[in-house]
Amino acid sequence: MTADPFDLARPEVQDRLTACLEQAVPGFRGPVRLHRFTNGQSNPTFRLDTDGGSYVLRKQPAGKLLPKAHQIDREYRVLSALGPTPVPVPAALHYCTDTGILGTPFYLMGHVAGATFGDMRLPELTPDQRRTVCFRLIETLAALHEVDVAAVGLGDYGRPGGFYERQIAVWTRNYRAAETDRIEGMEALIAWLPANMPKDPERTTLVHGDFRLENCIAAEDGSEIRAVLDWELSTLGEPLADLGYHLMHHYMPADDFGGYVGIDIAALGLPAEAELLDHYARLTGRPAINDWTFHVAFALFRSVGILQGVYARALQGNASSPYALERGRKARLVADVGRRLIEARG
Repeated sequence: MTADPFDLARPEVQDRLTACLEQAVPGFRGPVRLHRFTNGQSNPTFRLDTDGGSYVLRKQPAGKLLPKAHQIDREYRVLSALGPTPVPVPAALHYCTDTGILGTPFYLMGHVAGATFGDMRLPELTPDQRRTVCFRLIETLAALHEVDVAAVGLGDYGRPGGFYERQIAVWTRNYRAAETDRIEGMEALIAWLPANMPKDPERTTLVHGDFRLENCIAAEDGSEIRAVLDWELSTLGEPLADLGYHLMHHYMPADDFGGYVGIDIAALGLPAEAELLDHYARLTGRPAINDWTFHVAFALFRSVGILQGVYARALQGNASSPYALERGRKARLVADVGRRLIEARG
């Protein structure tokens, strides 16, 4: 096997990178110590430690890429735009298109210290701390949805209007392309969603696309959200799509997905969904949210599409994670949650 000439473990590659960053980033000085993050990053991500501080580097993966995938230029653009806003993000420091350095484009951002929690039940925290972090997440999401996209230079970051129509079409097409067996719950969602579009006028804001606890860096005690990460799916769209996705765990079983169904969330200090919806509505000045079932059902539908794609790639031997086959099989379980939700709505 031919050695990768851009492998960051190679001293000459590190020297090239250090020289580039010393020239482009004020205060950056080598030598550099590298650590690669391994927890599910679709774009290779590294922590860079220097004597003067720590940074994070994200780069496009090598090889042939799917259209509109791994658009790290969009990630960097949104980080740069949000820097002066109340939305907490790492500092965007440098974007490099010179593929002679690492083989693909990359960008550098500041490192944000704090905790990353992977379980929405937050076993590491006390009941009061759990309650606090849940409300801080809603406050962060509301701040994102209140950003004036034109004022921060993101007015052309996506297409205004028609968000759900486009998304339903795209994810139905993606699901069909990855379909391996008939999933009745997904068929029910595919039929139900276009026939039950929200009656409220659609809003267009900046949306994250994957806003969840594990994509945020928080204070160790949950008292604040210090940074929102992984903007790969961000665009302009309906903000309630973000909210529905973020609160989807209220509908997921505890045993398979770490959700809230089947546990006493009040005893754990976790707020009820209605409290969080009211908090979001107050923060954004939005009236009572109608058609809430639709927004959650859409989040479940999209999640099935993502999981089915992971599963199909695993069957083909192209999984990006050793857990892809196991995670992909959960598509049917998520679809069943969605079907029960829309059947309960009637």
